[in-house]
Amino acid sequence: MALAIIVAGGRGSRLGSPSAKFEHELCGKPLIMYSLEAFQAAESVEGIVLVVPGHRLSAWVVERLRKRGIGKATSTVAGGATRQQSVFLGLKQVDNANGVVVVHDAARPLVTAGMIDVVCDIPDGVDGLITSSGVIDTIKVVDGGFVVSTLERDRLVAVQTPQAFRLEVLRKAHRAAEAEGYQGTDDAALVERIGGKVAIIQGSRDNIKVTYPEDLARAKAIIIKRSTG
Repeated sequence: MALAIIVAGGRGSRLGSPSAKFEHELCGKPLIMYSLEAFQAAESVEGIVLVVPGHRLSAWVVERLRKRGIGKATSTVAGGATRQQSVFLGLKQVDNANGVVVVHDAARPLVTAGMIDVVCDIPDGVDGLITSSGVIDTIKVVDGGFVVSTLERDRLVAVQTPQAFRLEVLRKAHRAAEAEGYQGTDDAALVERIGGKVAIIQGSRDNIKVTYPEDLARAKAIIIKRSTG
């Protein structure tokens, strides 16, 4: 069984939202509830640690979370200045030394219980398993406004969350990053840099990250399609 850390520390400024991103309404409910409901339904998850902005910790979580049926929520914690710091703070709430921890960004509300269960099934000999999708566009390396090289698209993937890891490996990776002042773009990068073996599985193109107002429109369309399909 796995314990989950859901990171919901975004301010929502690029959404044009006056509230924290995780509170922004999407089809009649807060954005965060979609992720929480998926993790609540996932058979592989036994507990959820929710990381939110410190000033919203009691105002939203205490009043609403349990009332909405998220019984797996074990604790809530105030996030840090960066996503990486927020995950590390969430890890300090996790006590499952021989188990698996799965990290997810609340900004990806279209995650499903099925995706979570698959990524939590880490194969023997592997330290982490992450969701991804193939790159469609041609990707070029540029310098000073000029193209330097073109990357081989067949070897590239766009990485998503959820991402699952052996807990002690992820904890070691975060401790090393903090000690050395390293900032990674995702948790897998931290595990990779200490020599951890990370494998990928196919994610879903519907598992989008909500950052801009147009992303909300796309997410709404996917939700409506799911509910009517």
